[in-house]
Amino acid sequence: MENLIGYVKKWGKYTFSEKTFNEVDSLVLCQLVYLNYEQYVPAFSEKSAPVSIGSIWEDPQWEQILEDYWYKENNRELFEVVAKSARFSRMKMNYYINVIDEEQQTQFSAMSYFLEDGKVYIAYRGTDATIVGWKEDLNLAFSKPLRSQYLAVEYMEQVTGEMASDRYTGYYSGGHSKGGNLAVYGAMNCKDETRAKLLRIFNHDGPGFRPEIKAQGNFRAISDRITKFIPRASLVGMILEEESDYEVIESWGIGLFQHNTYSWKVEDGAFVRAKNRTGAKVLRDVALNEWILSLTEEQTHLFVDTLYEIVSAAQVSNVFEFEADWKKCVQNVMLAAKEVDEETKKGIQKTIQLFFQILFENVKAQGWHLKKEEIFRSDIDS
Repeated sequence: MENLIGYVKKWGKYTFSEKTFNEVDSLVLCQLVYLNYEQYVPAFSEKSAPVSIGSIWEDPQWEQILEDYWYKENNRELFEVVAKSARFSRMKMNYYINVIDEEQQTQFSAMSYFLEDGKVYIAYRGTDATIVGWKEDLNLAFSKPLRSQYLAVEYMEQVTGEMASDRYTGYYSGGHSKGGNLAVYGAMNCKDETRAKLLRIFNHDGPGFRPEIKAQGNFRAISDRITKFIPRASLVGMILEEESDYEVIESWGIGLFQHNTYSWKVEDGAFVRAKNRTGAKVLRDVALNEWILSLTEEQTHLFVDTLYEIVSAAQVSNVFEFEADWKKCVQNVMLAAKEVDEETKKGIQKTIQLFFQILFENVKAQGWHLKKEEIFRSDIDS
């Protein structure tokens, strides 16, 4: 049994004609899209030829792609084993895009991989290290689509438009975390002719959608092509998730750290399937989603905007700056929390109280006798 890196070390000797593209290959590509390829991979506007993974690794300065994202050592090792492998080294990459717009609260990045069998993989990046990226994740609670979701549709249309020649046989789409959400959103809102070329969507622990967002798109047309994976203690992947058709997988991580793809267990070219999630986790997730959907737009804005303002008081643009001087950042955050006016504080308290009210109503309805500590400790027990 191995993780993502161990998988590439073991299966990297096989080309895709020897071992066909699989779910773990998808996660490899979705993890690699977190890296910064601005100096190497052409954008749409450049109209340049794609570049191979191996050619980037041959550049003495290649490690610059590792900046601005956590899990740096894991990413370095993954890229190195990928670049040395027969499976991935000659794979070409093109159409890199990276948008960070604090004013419009948008963090969006994507890239396309070209497989040797004529298929294309459109990979969307999840939340990066920027504070604005985390704010955008919180904005998923709103009833209107995010700008990054619109950009996901636009990107999918652009890539498939470039695939017009006969040598392309179809495309996959996928992402980890928010990237999985973007892959699904793009597929359910693209043109019919674009959707017709779609082979499969890989959603690696990405959040779901509010019912009204799903209703606006053509979700049912793609639902049978979505493969969603969540670790047993998943929180991110269960946000606004109303479908039950997902694969639960094992992880070496504890609690929320199971969201880290390097903790996912792999065996024989597939993720290790887990037993069903515990009743405590299911109750918590149901309550969380009921809570999100029960809030008015005004309550949602109050909660999200206040939380963002408090975190922004740390006066950093990404989590690395926060880590570099965490004592000062925490001090600034605490001061900002004290400055929140009484009316806002009461609104936030009522919002949080509503969550626990819904949570314990669900617990009571199931005839359980759990305390809140037991429900949230269930993540640690995983």
